[in-house]
Amino acid sequence: MSKEKIAILGGGVSAMTAAVYLTEKENWQEDYEITVYQLGWRLGGKGASGRNPDAHERIEEHGLHVWFGAYVNSFRAIETVYNNLDRPSSVPIATWQQALKPHSFVVLQEFIDNEWETWPVDFPLVPGNPADGTLDLHFWQLIQMTIAWLHKWIDGLEDEVEAAHREIRLQTRKRRDRGLLQHLASEITSAFDSLEDKVSDFFDSAHDEAKEIWSTPRLLITQLHELLNLRASDKNLSNSRDRLVTWYIVRKLKRWLRAEARDLLDDHPGIRRLYICADLAIAMLIGLLRDHVHSDGFEAINKYDFKAWLKRNGADEEYVVESAPVRGFYDLVFGYVDGDFDNGNVEAGVASLAMLRLMLCYRGGVMWKMQAGMGDIIFSPIYELLAKRGVKFEYFHQVDELIPTLQGSEHVVDEITMTQQVKLKNGQYDPFVDVKGLPCWPDRPNYDQIDDAQAALLQQNNINLESFWSNWPAIYEAEFGTSLPTLSLKRGRDFDKVIFGISVGGLEHLCPQLLALDSKLSLQSSEVKTVATQAFQVWLNQTDEQLGFNYTPPSEERPILSGFSQPFDTWAAMSNLLPHEDWPAHGPKNIAYFCSAFGCDEYPPSNHHSFPSEQKAKVKVNAINKLATEMKPLWPNAYNAAGQYNWNTLYDDSIAQGEERFDSQYWRVNVDPSERYVLSVVDSSQYRLPTDGSIFSNLYLTGDWISTGVNAGCVEAAVMAGMQTSRAICGLPENISGEDGFKPD
Repeated sequence: MSKEKIAILGGGVSAMTAAVYLTEKENWQEDYEITVYQLGWRLGGKGASGRNPDAHERIEEHGLHVWFGAYVNSFRAIETVYNNLDRPSSVPIATWQQALKPHSFVVLQEFIDNEWETWPVDFPLVPGNPADGTLDLHFWQLIQMTIAWLHKWIDGLEDEVEAAHREIRLQTRKRRDRGLLQHLASEITSAFDSLEDKVSDFFDSAHDEAKEIWSTPRLLITQLHELLNLRASDKNLSNSRDRLVTWYIVRKLKRWLRAEARDLLDDHPGIRRLYICADLAIAMLIGLLRDHVHSDGFEAINKYDFKAWLKRNGADEEYVVESAPVRGFYDLVFGYVDGDFDNGNVEAGVASLAMLRLMLCYRGGVMWKMQAGMGDIIFSPIYELLAKRGVKFEYFHQVDELIPTLQGSEHVVDEITMTQQVKLKNGQYDPFVDVKGLPCWPDRPNYDQIDDAQAALLQQNNINLESFWSNWPAIYEAEFGTSLPTLSLKRGRDFDKVIFGISVGGLEHLCPQLLALDSKLSLQSSEVKTVATQAFQVWLNQTDEQLGFNYTPPSEERPILSGFSQPFDTWAAMSNLLPHEDWPAHGPKNIAYFCSAFGCDEYPPSNHHSFPSEQKAKVKVNAINKLATEMKPLWPNAYNAAGQYNWNTLYDDSIAQGEERFDSQYWRVNVDPSERYVLSVVDSSQYRLPTDGSIFSNLYLTGDWISTGVNAGCVEAAVMAGMQTSRAICGLPENISGEDGFKPD
């Protein structure tokens, strides 16, 4: 039996995950030949990073890349890679535990009375390995765990309200509500041998029609928590009165919050933040119950924008709907159509499920920080493992078009046309550079492996071989009097199956004939939107504390911050990366990463070669303005008495002065079709196809833009997509945690 030839187009997270699991199959080489075709010189897609040899091998990223402790599938995949690669201990980062470190310190920014206030949050450390976690929580488990957090916030609020001499006693008057409390009492008393006196009195009064029923917020939430602990394994929701009890209690708590806590918020930040968390949780609980998510699934509420859904379910419009946690989530998923910060748009089902999973399912830290660039930490070991296993890599191959045909009654991809971007001296390409013993991707091709004349021309013209708008073909033809060489991969000769691992933005350019035949694929291409993003990195002469950021937790973790002024609403202090760059003894003391969505609503054709540089120039202006006028709330010591930014805070080993010191820093814009961030705009999930959902029987779609059970632009969705692709081809992996998250219980 001949081997099936699999062509993987693109080298992002999904494509590489698919390759990892395909090669997990025992004796896979007896069944498959796998070849990866990659534009330019490195793997990574939106997660690619590069080392800059002209700036002490510093790490230059597409943006900020942080994993969450709830990324169950991502950690399983990377643990598989590192364990199978088995790097020698002499490599600076040899294990996944050295590659990623748990992180608990998150910072949000509140805009109060026209001033920014810092809201530091040190999340509790949950023991364990994220790879051993699960996203397969049924509805009642999600409700139970949300109530556990609400319990904590209500306890704190009751203490604060009581200290302010406000009312904490609650009375139940309606007969229907008395009946619900009787149900609660019966369930709790039958499950426990003994109860506290105040609980017994409360339940006795619920059953005695002659008595008034008095409680407190803490008492109600505690007993509701006990009931839901009993129901955590009841996936079938056998007793509908449990839902009614939950509905009654959380709505009663909401009314108490509005009556007794709301007018304390402006003068008491601690109370305000507890109130925001509690009111947000209550609105989500009400919405999940009201919209019958247990029976209809999270997909049923994707017809609403998340903020609109919160309003619909009673969230406080002044304090909660535009609160730092909600804004921070929109920032996290770059949830702004065309980069318009006034046009936030995220599906409510996607957002609520994601928020619940991030809060409720994490192990170790709520986040995990990479200890070098994402290319170094994720894609270098993946490449090493796959190359060791026998996967072939063809760098500098630009996909031009996928061409379909009919095979009998089946539609198939019959041909893939490509451009060979450069001629290699030896026909093979070694993609790495060594940085202090760690194999890393450079920020440019290894020119010494490319034909000398072509390498010289590339450098003279500063050609970006990863750009959709590159003028390299025209420059090559003008110099050599001929077009760049092309090749045609044919079905049956060069491939049998195709894994399309290029992002959704590439479909319209690379697959026009496929879209013309497949209406569902065409709808996916048009309805699953993307947004451009922007990022900049600065290397600093001062620590966070010297700059004036004085919210360091006992763990001394550096902040990861969101919900700040736009653009560049997200900042991360990344001094942990300095040891893995190659600075002199008196090099920088600190690194700051910034990112956000980027305003762009029109993308010109590929012959508009100046488009990327035009947009990148806008990012530079945005970045300089951020430092010059907007960082004072976080870095007050970086400004003089007149409010001017001290540009000497930037590390620069040249003699530049003032604003010109920014020229030695790093900034970029992500406008390429394959680099733009995948959005989850209202009602778009319905257009996402599974990996084998097109009409083309030998085509497998993969990426964070297909239907995965996350349906949002993130590493976890990308990994799940890659796992789904591998399973559709070879049966592995059997289980993908959380893949049915949008389906009803």
